[in-house]
Amino acid sequence: MVVVALNIKTPDSVPVKRALISVSDKTGLAEFAIALAARGVELVSTGGTRNMLADLGLKVRDATELTGFPEIMDGRVKTLHPGVHGGLLAVRDHPDHASAMIAHDILPIDLLIVNLYPFEEVRHSGADAGSIIENIDIGGPAMVRAAAKNHAYVSAVTDPADYQLVLNEMDQANGATRLSFRKSLAAKAFARTAAYDAAVSGWFAGTLEALAAPRYSAFAGKLSEELRYGENPHQSAALYLTGEKRPGVATATQLQGKQLSYNNINDTDAAFELVAEFDPEVSAACAIIKHANPCGVATAKTLTEAYRDALACDPTSAFGGIVALNQMLNVEAAHEIIKTFTEVIIAPAVSDEAKAIIATKKNLRLLVTGGLPDLRAKGLTVKSVAGGLLVQGRDNGAVEDLQLKVVTKRAPSAQELNDLRFAFRVTKHVKSNAIVYAKDGATVGIGAGQMSRIDSARIAVIKAKDAAIANGWEMSRLQNCVVASDAFFPFADGLITAIEAGATAIIQPGGSMRDDEVIAAADARGVAMVFTGMRHFRH
Repeated sequence: MVVVALNIKTPDSVPVKRALISVSDKTGLAEFAIALAARGVELVSTGGTRNMLADLGLKVRDATELTGFPEIMDGRVKTLHPGVHGGLLAVRDHPDHASAMIAHDILPIDLLIVNLYPFEEVRHSGADAGSIIENIDIGGPAMVRAAAKNHAYVSAVTDPADYQLVLNEMDQANGATRLSFRKSLAAKAFARTAAYDAAVSGWFAGTLEALAAPRYSAFAGKLSEELRYGENPHQSAALYLTGEKRPGVATATQLQGKQLSYNNINDTDAAFELVAEFDPEVSAACAIIKHANPCGVATAKTLTEAYRDALACDPTSAFGGIVALNQMLNVEAAHEIIKTFTEVIIAPAVSDEAKAIIATKKNLRLLVTGGLPDLRAKGLTVKSVAGGLLVQGRDNGAVEDLQLKVVTKRAPSAQELNDLRFAFRVTKHVKSNAIVYAKDGATVGIGAGQMSRIDSARIAVIKAKDAAIANGWEMSRLQNCVVASDAFFPFADGLITAIEAGATAIIQPGGSMRDDEVIAAADARGVAMVFTGMRHFRH
């Protein structure tokens, strides 16, 4: 059915004479309601909100006076009534609508103040399914959508941050609101209900394991902050929060430093997700990231040692990079890190003494997350393409969960096996095609984002040799190292390059049509190789 427009001229100025208030979040409501009453606005409210306003000494009509019907079913049904929705949806200048309002004693509502049950917060709080379902708001979104649709006459306010804007508008418009203002509120209101419904549908989808790709899907977030610009100065950008309580850059507390840029946020996310691969109870770990790729990663007994080893992998690229730590930032590590220009430090916690040291670098951003993300947790990653969205499950594969298969005549030694696992963890976070050389729990050469795997292998060797020069070593650390590849070697040439550089053991997913050729090349050179059976492409 197609609904035909009523062709009624939309008024610009609509006096605010009656406001319906029904909120879950009562932040700022007392002051707002008092200010509305002082401007002669009649207040109508429901349940607990009405009681709160009445306790302030305000004259408040109960919403049941509009409906002539009591709240029932524990408050599940209270505003879903023509007495409310007629007052919100009526086209007041249409004769039929006006006569219907008179016939049914429906009062016009000029201002709707509603915020919704805290579904997003409850969903991520660990509450049981029953509690989550009870926090799905029905009446609130219905009223908000009604008021926003009828913004020709009604102002729909869904955010406590807008209360003062409403008062300013009324003062400027002699107690009324203007069409442009009501329209802006309507746009925000529909965005809010869309985000709310997306959160609800997303939760339901997450409970249905078999429904991997539903026919319709919604993605939404709440604005955290507008950014200065995007990847480049001519691009606009903003950070939105999904409500997921995953420790990381989006949920971290920034203790000091300039506002994070788009690129800072992207790189810091990559750094912290990488460093979370390493259990802080087992070893300290540090990852240094530049342009979303690691330029050095290391584990050690202390953060200071881990940072030094990570920095040694590529000190040139680390300049102006992001440093991620898997343990509390302490004094020794803080002193070491500030010796090199760094854009961001992110850690689960920071000592007061270390905080004071970082404060000497006023532009250095320091982020504290309160914990590490669970690398095995499920989740979605979303990427825009022209005309659509690419959606996939988070890469939560962990090398510790894999059955490594030795495919060569020689098996890796215990030390080689430890380094192979370390290198494969890092490779998961390097842009494809990815090659990582590692030794003694530290990267010694990284090749990222090349069109051919052999080029990545060669670049990693160049990086390792450059690091030797930068650190004043007589030779690179490639001798007797191990190498990891994010995907199979399609030909033996990339593997041979790694062996000639000094690798004595290889870890890769396997699965190439030429696996036999690659295995034979490894056997001919006396090196060990294991297959993981799991690929880690990252584009």
